[in-house]
Amino acid sequence: MPTDPRPAGSALQLADSLWQDAAIKFGNTAGAVLGFLGLLLIVFFAAGRATGRFSRPLAIVLMLGPAVLLLLTGLVVPLLRTVWLSFLDPDGAAFVGGRNYGWAATSSQIHSVLLTTLLWLVVAPLAATGLGLLLALLVDRMRGQAVYKSLIFMPMAVSLVAASLIFKLVYESRGPGQNQVGLLSQLAVTLGWDDPPNWILSQPLNNFLLMAAMVWVQTGFAMVVLSAAIKAIPDEITEAARLDGASGLRLFRHVTVPMIRTTLVVVLTTIMIITLKAFDIVRTMTGGNFGTQVLANEMYSQSFEQYNTGRGSALAVILFLAVAPLVVYNIALLRKERATR
Repeated sequence: MPTDPRPAGSALQLADSLWQDAAIKFGNTAGAVLGFLGLLLIVFFAAGRATGRFSRPLAIVLMLGPAVLLLLTGLVVPLLRTVWLSFLDPDGAAFVGGRNYGWAATSSQIHSVLLTTLLWLVVAPLAATGLGLLLALLVDRMRGQAVYKSLIFMPMAVSLVAASLIFKLVYESRGPGQNQVGLLSQLAVTLGWDDPPNWILSQPLNNFLLMAAMVWVQTGFAMVVLSAAIKAIPDEITEAARLDGASGLRLFRHVTVPMIRTTLVVVLTTIMIITLKAFDIVRTMTGGNFGTQVLANEMYSQSFEQYNTGRGSALAVILFLAVAPLVVYNIALLRKERATR
């Protein structure tokens, strides 16, 4: 009978070594956190003890300094570096001017990607916002609405990758005569469709099936925000409209929608921003194949699969320029709403 050539105590020594490494890493991490907290306490204590005309400027610098530093290192510097890389060659070594942007503007591949992204930008936010508004109106009239709202909002707690895996299983399709494990395929078989297609491969249907995962995740967010806006409508306005004969759809069109218009636009544009950056769903379910490629996933593919840093950075800048106006519009709209209150 063969014997183990390793020493009898090797397993215990390996376990001890792993525990020691883990303890050292934990100690280093805990020491860094405690040191950072201690430094903050010292800084705040010094700011609190400062007196005279320098006390207020010192407090402002100490309070805003860490936030500004994190903003610079985490957002501004990477943004400037990405813009610079977009003017370089694939290796990031030679300056090529606007060649990468010219490629993005003339490539039929990128045109197709932009059209698919535009389709996502129109369909997914409208569907999620509309469904959220409908659910907000219906659930608010039901008993135990907190339970129903919690169930509808629950997908927001699920990452987009997890949601993609769930929907990928829903769309799973097998050949004729085999047991279907995908919910959509099984429903098709139950309704008499003996050989349902491979849904993920069916163009352009697959794009809408991928959007369903985004809508499923974002509908709860839209419902909760819009429900709060509807409840904030003064009862006097609603009662006055009812006395004037408004009810049902007429009350909804002429009272509810105008009163929540700002919130409705904010919800819609917020979901549009999330949709523009959609990467997880496409990457997990199709990898951008079968006509489902979107701008965020193409940016990743150019940078980390084809190793073309210049083109990937150019697409990142284009994506940023597409998102920025929506963010600015959201901020302006919220400021306008606060000013009118």
